[in-house]
Amino acid sequence: MSQQRMADHWWWRPGWSVGRRFYTWHLTFQHAGNVHQLAETYRRALAGLPGLNLIPDRWLHLTMQGIGFTDEIPEDEVHAIVHAARERLAEVPAFDLTLDRPGITSEAIRWEAQPQEPAAAVRAAIRRAIADVWPTVPEPEDGFAAHVSIAYSNVQGPAQPIADALARVEAAPVTTRVETAELIVLGRDNRMYEWEPFGSVSLKS
Repeated sequence: MSQQRMADHWWWRPGWSVGRRFYTWHLTFQHAGNVHQLAETYRRALAGLPGLNLIPDRWLHLTMQGIGFTDEIPEDEVHAIVHAARERLAEVPAFDLTLDRPGITSEAIRWEAQPQEPAAAVRAAIRRAIADVWPTVPEPEDGFAAHVSIAYSNVQGPAQPIADALARVEAAPVTTRVETAELIVLGRDNRMYEWEPFGSVSLKS
């Protein structure tokens, strides 16, 4: 860990610019009070460290599957994808997701959600829904890792102070029920992923 370095998460990835918005599927945690409590415990531990953007409760999320920029996709096609997702996700069971101790990547501090398989099943169903509407599904199918970030790095620097702060936290893992997937309109103008809802789709109860 002593050699690990942090990098700035907020470099402008291809296609992004101030004011541009992106359709994407997320799992969100607006009503997950126990997740909020755990996140607050870690935010307090990290609050004194420079170079981090701490994620407030309303923007906690598990990234699932992008669709594309809003200025490139007709809205009727997005509605068609939501309709297809309702049919596909009606066959995917709701599930419990557990968050324990967050780890450190080069650009974020994040929980690796457990188990991984149910979230991957939701993503696979969403990809099938997109394929019901489009001949090609955006973004690679492989490489998905279900995770929930608690902070993003905004500078280059050593990771050890972050690791030390996380190690001092005493907190039990929490489990939350995932019953919906959300299609959102995402922006990143303010060094934070912020969004407006577009559609919410229920999983099989």
